[in-house]
Amino acid sequence: MNPYLDIALRSVSVYIFMIIAIRLFGKKELSQLNTADIILILLISNSVQNAMVGSNSSLLGGITAAVALFIINLILKKIMLNSKFIKSLVQDKPEILIHEGKIEFKTLSKLGITDDELKEAMREHGVEFYKDVKLAMFEIDGNISIISGNKNLKQTHHKRKIHKTLGTLNN
Repeated sequence: MNPYLDIALRSVSVYIFMIIAIRLFGKKELSQLNTADIILILLISNSVQNAMVGSNSSLLGGITAAVALFIINLILKKIMLNSKFIKSLVQDKPEILIHEGKIEFKTLSKLGITDDELKEAMREHGVEFYKDVKLAMFEIDGNISIISGNKNLKQTHHKRKIHKTLGTLNN
């Protein structure tokens, strides 16, 4: 087999494995990276490098692996645009955390979202009490969106800049 075709096939295999692994471990982990998560990502990237390029550590071998990853990513995105079934396999659906002031405890438990994390998201949206939340959603990207019932409050999208264990950024 052509060594560069071998690299492309290995890279695509690793890509598919990583999609499955991220899907199994959950989207919450993507939006809240802590030190251990960053170390894990670095170690995974190092461990799968050899699986993708094998003994070929040439520039062309690395470029072949990168091109294969870009192509498979583009193909997967196009497939997901046209197939709801494939999209549902790769991506989770948004989840309701609070509806009309009522907390969905089962959903919070299933997603591993703590009371403190939910309150933090509410504060960042300018909402103090659960009863004032019209809708709180856990989005597919792992972030929490809050819509309040108060017409005077500006609606925002909660996006953590840095995990709370690493400190906070003040804007």
